[in-house]
Amino acid sequence: MTEMMLKLKQTGIIPVVVLDDVKNALPLAECLMEGGLPCAEVTFRTAAAEESIRQMAKAYPEMIIGAGTVLTTEQADRAIGAGAKFVVSPGFNPKVTEYVLSKGVPMTPGVCTPTEIEAAMQFGLDVLKFFPAEPSGGLKMIKALAAAYVSLNFMPTGGINAENVRDYLKYDRIVACGGSWMVSGALIREGKFDEIKKLVREAADIVKEIRG
Repeated sequence: MTEMMLKLKQTGIIPVVVLDDVKNALPLAECLMEGGLPCAEVTFRTAAAEESIRQMAKAYPEMIIGAGTVLTTEQADRAIGAGAKFVVSPGFNPKVTEYVLSKGVPMTPGVCTPTEIEAAMQFGLDVLKFFPAEPSGGLKMIKALAAAYVSLNFMPTGGINAENVRDYLKYDRIVACGGSWMVSGALIREGKFDEIKKLVREAADIVKEIRG
């Protein structure tokens, strides 16, 4: 694994963030830092994503801030230019994957079948996103795939929450789990940052409980 992936493994849980308004970027980043999860996957589902990444990366250079839901090379350019330290896509797009890797930035495309895994492995990747995790068979499916692809590690996202994340984190082939339960869009929009910080701290405590 790359140094970046090793850092993400130490963090254990990657908050998957949807920001509709740039004004919420820094208060959210502060919650993540103080709560013990100094990372974020800011999804490119909104117009505020690029500037949010830029502001968070500038204010908290020690944070591991990535861009999620990156579907095109144009989005990848914007994300990297804003300061994203890693890029994630929901599926495996060879063009986008090759482009991001050519920029020297870690890329984690999404897969959920052996065919997609083997295609992604052609790019030398040894960490892949498993998405959508729970609807695609969850931890049972990951273990089945891991048995066949012994060099791979996974970053599952989709349906992971405070109730089931422990089981995922206990499996040594999982780098980190993506989740949004502690940074829900509703809490962010309503400005409930004290509640977010509490949930982030609880999530960080789960990682410590399982991984030390």
